[in-house]
Amino acid sequence: MTEVLFEKRGHLGIITLNRPKAVNALNAGMVDAMLAQLTAWADDDGVATVLVRGAGERGLCAGGDIVAIYRDILGGGTETADFWQAEYRLNSLIAAYPKPYVALMDGLVLGGGVGISAHGSVRVVTERTRTGMPETTIGFVPDVGGTWLLAKSPGETGTHAALTGAHLTGADALFLGLADHFVPSGNLPELAAALEHETAEAAVVRFARNPPPSGLEEQRGWIDAAYASDDVEDIVRRLRTMDGAPDGTPGVEGDGATDAATTIEAKSPTAVKVTLESLRQAKGLTLDEALAQEYRVGLRFLVAPDFREGIRAQVVDKDRTPQWKPATLHEVHATDVARFFEPLGDRELTLNTKEPDNA
Repeated sequence: MTEVLFEKRGHLGIITLNRPKAVNALNAGMVDAMLAQLTAWADDDGVATVLVRGAGERGLCAGGDIVAIYRDILGGGTETADFWQAEYRLNSLIAAYPKPYVALMDGLVLGGGVGISAHGSVRVVTERTRTGMPETTIGFVPDVGGTWLLAKSPGETGTHAALTGAHLTGADALFLGLADHFVPSGNLPELAAALEHETAEAAVVRFARNPPPSGLEEQRGWIDAAYASDDVEDIVRRLRTMDGAPDGTPGVEGDGATDAATTIEAKSPTAVKVTLESLRQAKGLTLDEALAQEYRVGLRFLVAPDFREGIRAQVVDKDRTPQWKPATLHEVHATDVARFFEPLGDRELTLNTKEPDNA
């Protein structure tokens, strides 16, 4: 079975991720094929708009093929590094694409799925959307430009999403800046058909509806108060006192704050601390610079114990009891975190994306 399908209908180029049993998880062959086809369509006068969607009913894309990454780590291979190089080039290309790039973010859109959708120019969510960057759960950090995207979200809501790895609704994605329009899932086939002969702007506006409320937006008060720190232990302490300090001082109403603290403490301590630092540094970077930083950090995680252990616990053995090393936040020191950001020398990722003329 062809794992990614390409077709032209009218003036629309359609990309369909075609691994429905794996919720269209990305592998190297799919990424390479998308890179080649998008590059060709960029110069094709017969293609005015590009649409990306997922086959099946479960979602656009559940992320990268982490079982393949696990096998590569165990074998000491280089396939994961090569995959990330191509994947991040794809993310960069999508962000700078010269034509409307419409992403149907229906169902599950996680990790690498965010990378092939949220960098697009027309991002559509539905009532079925469940998105997010859950990497800290498997001892890793948000990548595919996720640190850059979440660093730009309102207040500290992106920090909350990154550290907890929470699944987010379509309304939350709109609030965070990961999406642009809300379209009921039942209207997506009509939208796709309209894109064959209408402009992306006209078609999407015609089908867009007002989204439901964002739970994340409603919680922004206590989120901003708790996460306004560059120290994870301090963030956890703040979360645990959102409903009132031990001395009786009234706190900020924080429905869910205690759960967030417990969630963060269950993640890889190393991954959580490196994620926070990645977000803070990404605020001053371009997307391409952030992707290069994520590549730098990612290569260090390939040889650190928690990434391998997280995949084992969540996906391979599925015992859900990872043994993190170090096991607690206070055992991960600033010098440990800093090592993940050290330059790679001649192994640095170089992206040659052209800047817009008006940049």
